[in-house]
Amino acid sequence: QVQLVESGGGLVQPGGSLRLSCAALGIVCSIAVMGWYRQDSGKERESVAVITSGGQINYADSVKGRFAISRNNAKNMVYLQMNGLKPEDTAVYYCSALVPGMRFWGQGTQVTVSS
Repeated sequence: QVQLVESGGGLVQPGGSLRLSCAALGIVCSIAVMGWYRQDSGKERESVAVITSGGQINYADSVKGRFAISRNNAKNMVYLQMNGLKPEDTAVYYCSALVPGMRFWGQGTQVTVSS
């Protein structure tokens, strides 16, 4: 059974930083396309950052230069370092794993950027 467990969300002031973590259980994240997505209320879920099994990384234009995705294969973990947070970054952030034929989601972690 595949489980993705996110942690690290919370309330932060504009300009602050947070680091999200995703623990992958039942799947080897080094062979999957791992990603972080976010969804704010009333909006569609959007891709934030993706890292392929080969290490190729793609970011949404809105987070380039501020967010960084990384992966620790030994620990089967994926991270999202978020710096320079803005109120528009407020959303539920989801970890995702994509393998041939299947996509898995975590339960999400709330990130709120507010003064």
